[in-house]
Amino acid sequence: MRPLWKGTIGFGLVTIPVKLFSATQDSELDLDMLDGKDQAHILFQRINADTGKEVPFERIVKAFDLDGKYVVLEDADFKNAAVEKSDVILIKDFIKEAEVEAKYYEKPYYLAPDQGGARAYALLREALKKSGKVGVASFVMRTKEHPAVLQPDGDVLILNQMRFAEELRKPDELDLPKVQKIAPAEMKLAMQLIDQGAGSFDISKYKDEYTAALMKAIKAKAKRKGKAKKETGMKVVHKKPSTDLMAALKASLEGKTKTKKAS
Repeated sequence: MRPLWKGTIGFGLVTIPVKLFSATQDSELDLDMLDGKDQAHILFQRINADTGKEVPFERIVKAFDLDGKYVVLEDADFKNAAVEKSDVILIKDFIKEAEVEAKYYEKPYYLAPDQGGARAYALLREALKKSGKVGVASFVMRTKEHPAVLQPDGDVLILNQMRFAEELRKPDELDLPKVQKIAPAEMKLAMQLIDQGAGSFDISKYKDEYTAALMKAIKAKAKRKGKAKKETGMKVVHKKPSTDLMAALKASLEGKTKTKKAS
């Protein structure tokens, strides 16, 4: 893997040189857009909405719609507003991992020690494990500042890039049910259903079945030299909302019990 970034972790007065690597890769297929007539690649043009003519890239500017009027921004405006570029992952607080709400997690990166940083890297990693805490930090990637959580995972330190609070929309406009009085019998059955399904988290049990089915269909179609086959690899099932909650809960519990006995 190639490092995306090099810098240091600021841990009190300790400085740890590190390299940052992407910890993720897309599972979806990279599809090209072609003309169905001759399979030529599709080109995208930048068209002036008023004249209908193509606009050369060097003439395109960026602007912000402020109260119905566009304010055009120049390179100097972006430079003046940019955060000071830093190569330090600065740890500001140590907290319990459970205190971080999952909705703020955005993207994980692997951190590896750079030259001369192995001993301090191992010290921070093992200290975090022993304390049961994670480090809340900030870092700059491509001139944009991000909050982050630094946590150990086996032998590696993971830097989880976070979202700022203002980047999350508030659910105020959603039509959500108000607090209702739940029937004790329904709550009891719901809790039994949850208890029966309790287990440990294993991400390997969850596969990208759609992408796998699509790739299988692509390979099969290539063998047939492009002829379509009238079948689908993944069926979409639409379930009707439960109108009788008690009946649905009881049926769910019975199904879970039968599954456990069969296994």
